[in-house]
Amino acid sequence: MDTTQTQTRTSDPILLAVIANRLDSICREMTNTLLRSARSAVINMARDFSCSIVTADNKLLATAEGLPVHVIGSEFLAEAMTELHDDISEGDAFLHNDPYLGNTHSADHAILVPVFHEGVHVFTAIAKAHQADAGNALPTTYVPGAKDVYDEGAITFPCVRVQQGYEPNADIIRMCNSRIRVPEQWYGDFLAALGAARIAERRLKELCAQYGRDTVDDLVEQWFDYSERRMTQAIRALPSGTLEGFSTHDPYPGLPDGIPLKVKVNIDAEEGRIELDLRENPDNYDGGLNESRACATANAMIGMFNSIDPDMPHNSGSFRRVTVLLREGCIAGIPRFPHSCSMATTNVADRLVSTTQAAFAELGDGWGLAEGAMGMGPYMGVVSGKDHRFGDQAYVNQLFIGSGGGPGGPVADGWPTYFIPVCASLVYKDSVEVDEQRYPIHVYEQALIPDSEGAGRHRGGLGCRSVYGPKRNPMAAAWSVEAHHHPPKGVRGGLPGGATDAWMIDAEGREQPVDLVGTVELQEGERIVSISAGGGGYGDPLDRAPERVLHDVREGWVSPERARDVYGVVLRPDGRGFALDAEATAAARERARAAAR
Repeated sequence: MDTTQTQTRTSDPILLAVIANRLDSICREMTNTLLRSARSAVINMARDFSCSIVTADNKLLATAEGLPVHVIGSEFLAEAMTELHDDISEGDAFLHNDPYLGNTHSADHAILVPVFHEGVHVFTAIAKAHQADAGNALPTTYVPGAKDVYDEGAITFPCVRVQQGYEPNADIIRMCNSRIRVPEQWYGDFLAALGAARIAERRLKELCAQYGRDTVDDLVEQWFDYSERRMTQAIRALPSGTLEGFSTHDPYPGLPDGIPLKVKVNIDAEEGRIELDLRENPDNYDGGLNESRACATANAMIGMFNSIDPDMPHNSGSFRRVTVLLREGCIAGIPRFPHSCSMATTNVADRLVSTTQAAFAELGDGWGLAEGAMGMGPYMGVVSGKDHRFGDQAYVNQLFIGSGGGPGGPVADGWPTYFIPVCASLVYKDSVEVDEQRYPIHVYEQALIPDSEGAGRHRGGLGCRSVYGPKRNPMAAAWSVEAHHHPPKGVRGGLPGGATDAWMIDAEGREQPVDLVGTVELQEGERIVSISAGGGGYGDPLDRAPERVLHDVREGWVSPERARDVYGVVLRPDGRGFALDAEATAAARERARAAAR
């Protein structure tokens, strides 16, 4: 942000709050624009996209409801724009999806619009959306087995100019239309993201015109300073020390022993600083699980924010008190070209979020979170084929049906609509009816799985069983099951959540095994079954309020047997199904505690 013309510091806290909320409202208007005008269901129904505002000197300013994995690191996108182009001018727009230049992974197309006021670059508006197809060699935006970026196959745009003087670069659009499956769908999504960024441009110009650029510049710096004070205060409430979190990613193609992951957290409460060290992790490997710089940074920070104050502003002001240490050539660091980052927003990313927040739980009761559901099983699979209802027209889309269980925390149970840690309920669950109207698929079943929660004082969210298949023509489905061998862990005495799984049901109704990572072609009458993970529990299950266990049993989420054997809660039948036997429960819990001592 250009502050050379700032003459005086305003000190009006009301105006500061107004401007901060105005910036968030601009992000929300961008979000609504993209949600309502995009064509692919992964964007306009699941809402797998995010909007943000960055200052002209590349500081993240406003994110509103953006997915943390998308928006933390937006400043890296803007850095690429200003470093690669020394002739940025009004009316420009840039398309960026290069994971080596600050983007998350190739499937996330980001539109950047530099915003000018009176000839001066003041902000950059960014709309980033996960694509239904990015030109990969396989009909999926996730290629876990990609040996490198060439094998991955996505068409890459290293922050290229797609509009100049508000006129589109037709060459770029032709490139995409010739390479991306269902090009009219991509083009509609492209226009929607561009429109969202242009909406922000208009609103930010109005903001500067209303208050004056000097005042806006001044208030932006005050907002950063306020956010830094909030972060400092939160860190000073923590005990100083070093925490270490460990986790293991499941065995994977090319990684028969899985991936051991480590996060080291150094807290200096006196100085009000936190250091997140990811350098002690394995090297890049020849597969698609490598993190990009943006993802590695974001995911460690997400776990930290979840643990100390999730309501704190996520901007470059609060980031001043946090250092993320990364190593080049590391699977959880800065990728070395040409290693693929196709899966950078999932898998290792989810493990980093969960491992970091679980590490903070070691500070004591009231801190951190358990691990949440991981793994993009078939319930988040990418489906493709030809739609018999429309003359065998091609289709491709990522589904968001079912869900995964959220982590238990110090004050609340895990959410059942969590999906995975990098999404954390900010994406939307698909409407089954709309999915079945748009695509030639049939969803047979969606149901929460009883007893799949990680038991605890606050339990994890339940996993989900999802079943779907094609209506007529063959349908390809691609997925990446994780947390099958290493399900989400509980903390502070909490138990792990249920594991993930997947299998197929053939046309005769027989269960057939499938690879946990791969692609299958489903024929008419065949179905894929997806079991998502439950979230880990927080605290000793014997400390869970008996009334809450009774409620879970009445809802069908926990069986009476599990209530007795795991939670020590004794129930007796009554007119409502079950009632609490308080005396027997107290005795059962005392026996269980005595046996554990």
